Amino acid sequence: QVQLVESGGGLVQAGDSLRLSCAASGRTFGLYHVGWFRQAPGKEREFVAAIKRSGDVTYYVDSVKGRFTISRDNAKNTVYLQMNSLKPEDTAVYYCAAQVVAGQEMAARGYDYWGQGTQVTVSS
Repeated sequence: QVQLVESGGGLVQAGDSLRLSCAASGRTFGLYHVGWFRQAPGKEREFVAAIKRSGDVTYYVDSVKGRFTISRDNAKNTVYLQMNSLKPEDTAVYYCAAQVVAGQEMAARGYDYWGQGTQVTVSS
């Protein structure tokens, strides 16, 4: 098993940047593919980005392409989500999730472990 803890959220203005971190317990973190999802009030959880365990393949939802970057440092058991040019519509609770078996990278049901989430609020 793996436990995930997100951090780095906060209140920012439109156009600002934030970097979210997802810290994982366990020495086998490098075996997991990791994704970021977000959920705004009254909306379903939405895929944001994902990264393969090797770090060489990434996926993004169209609305964040060119603004967000996912990366990982397996030596530090951490995955990052660099968010630039933030918009009010990016406001949500952001969750990281770990996937044991590759596949369904953009679907929440494809992930086995979840963190508790971190709030990101972007004011206009």
